[in-house]
Amino acid sequence: MSVDAAYAEVERLTRREARNFAYGIRVLPKEKRRAISAIYAFARRVDDVADGELPVEEKREQLQALGAALNAPAVDPMFVALADARSRYAIPAGPLHDLVAGGLQDTEQDRYADFAELDGYCRRVAGAVGVACVAVYGSDDVEGAATLGVALQLINIMRDVREDWQLGRVYLPQDELRAYGVGEDEIAAGRVGPEWRALMAFQASRARAHLEEGLGLLESLDSRSAACVSTFAGLYRATLDRIESRGFDVFDGSLRLSPFTKLRIVGSGLLR
Repeated sequence: MSVDAAYAEVERLTRREARNFAYGIRVLPKEKRRAISAIYAFARRVDDVADGELPVEEKREQLQALGAALNAPAVDPMFVALADARSRYAIPAGPLHDLVAGGLQDTEQDRYADFAELDGYCRRVAGAVGVACVAVYGSDDVEGAATLGVALQLINIMRDVREDWQLGRVYLPQDELRAYGVGEDEIAAGRVGPEWRALMAFQASRARAHLEEGLGLLESLDSRSAACVSTFAGLYRATLDRIESRGFDVFDGSLRLSPFTKLRIVGSGLLR
């Protein structure tokens, strides 16, 4: 398969599957947009295996194979596109292997004792995406990119509490659940009481702090890359706003943003 055909495939995947990613990268030049789509496609492949229905041992085998394929001749369209993107933008192997490690962690661990544990996980599954992408943007602010990735993952965790519960996972730190008097039975029942609201308000505050710190990355980016990152941040901030406006009821109804809202945020990013 040609490189152009491989990029076309990962761009189609990104448009079809990405909830927020596809909107943010619209503002990038073609070559950067294609490279970011290749990174997304790899991260998506890892997620699909880790969250799929295969037996755990088969998941682990497939994830390990994905990691090994990063160092092998590319045949699969996603790997063809990713190999070209890595050669063009010097995307390091480390964060891509971190993504695989995060997927493997999901096959081994479904509870997190405290935020230090959760932060390590978030850095693998989301901070790593930021670190990989920042090479494409043309910045060396790796820490800012990682922090921003963690912020977005913290918002995902808040939004997806029910979905994660159905997968047998609770990402909210266990010590914080205890401190706020929230039991897992309340998550199972989708109960939104004062304890739950207080716990989630604390989670929201931490996510916003990470978001603001991570946005320091913008100072090192060219205008179009900054518009892309601003769009990502704006989309996730709008999701967090919606969670808060609903009194932290993440159990009942959709929290997805409308296409109109997403396009408005894209416009704001361009006008930044």
